[in-house]
Amino acid sequence: MIFMVQWGKGTFLYVKSICTMFRAPDQTAIEELHVEPSISPSETEGETSGAEENGSDAFQESYAQLTGVRRFVIVKLGQFLSRIVLFVLGFYWIKVTRRDKEQDERLLKEGMILLKTDLQPGAIVSNHVSYFDIFYYMSAAFPSFVAKRSVAKIPIVGLVSKCLGCVYVQREDKPSDVKGVAGIIRQRMQAAAEDPNAPLMMLFPEGTTTNGFYILPFKTGAFLAGTPVRPVILKYSYKRFSPAWDSISGVRHFILLLCQFINFLEVIWLPVYIPSEKEKSDPRLYASNVWSLMALEGGLLKSDIGLKEKRIYHSFLNEYLALKGAA
Repeated sequence: MIFMVQWGKGTFLYVKSICTMFRAPDQTAIEELHVEPSISPSETEGETSGAEENGSDAFQESYAQLTGVRRFVIVKLGQFLSRIVLFVLGFYWIKVTRRDKEQDERLLKEGMILLKTDLQPGAIVSNHVSYFDIFYYMSAAFPSFVAKRSVAKIPIVGLVSKCLGCVYVQREDKPSDVKGVAGIIRQRMQAAAEDPNAPLMMLFPEGTTTNGFYILPFKTGAFLAGTPVRPVILKYSYKRFSPAWDSISGVRHFILLLCQFINFLEVIWLPVYIPSEKEKSDPRLYASNVWSLMALEGGLLKSDIGLKEKRIYHSFLNEYLALKGAA
């Protein structure tokens, strides 16, 4: 398995070098963009830019500007290798459901503002259960993600993130940098909604992972642009070990998952959600309505806790385990 993963990484690196003609990625300085003054770190999923302490501009490095055949080759190869990784990890079959016309009409009758349309979404919004979510979306759409700035410096992984056109953030940075990143995300979403060839943004509005049975309140960062979004629901079923990454270390979780021969993933793609004028002017309402829709269609329980409460729980759990181990 390790050989296959390393082979895939090497192949992607080789093809990327050819497609980009060995040139450096584009660098976009994060500046103060025009965004609502009400934006705070909690409302943009903790997204900040990674600016240096001395006040120098942070940069977003990306190969997402590539077009034509070169972009096509990178995307298709990335999708293929991501699916190979999922296959090696035991996700042999992925059940994908796309809502049909009759279901769209039923949602309309229930009062949901959801229309069948050819309009391009500005982003995919999804519940967040595991780090395997990333591999699925890379295999399905190869979108741009929001990632920690440190990811860009990881060998191979950083290169892949630049090919995806990821927006890099740093949780500890000052609020003014948060506005800059939020502005970049808005621009990316608006570009994707207007140009079908522009890379889609992939956002997890919950801001953290869950155990897969609940869906946490959505932050407003994914809805500030007022563009249509494509809601997608991920559901992992299991008998012994849950693929959901919730309360144990990533290494231990990965090893235990490898001990499970078959893993299951169900994906529900909902039709494009078109916001009303009222929702466009009120991102909180927009986020709340999409949250309610996804909970209804995915059979998920709505929870009012968030990342802050999760951190408190993890802190208590770690202290408890440390005391138990010392006893």
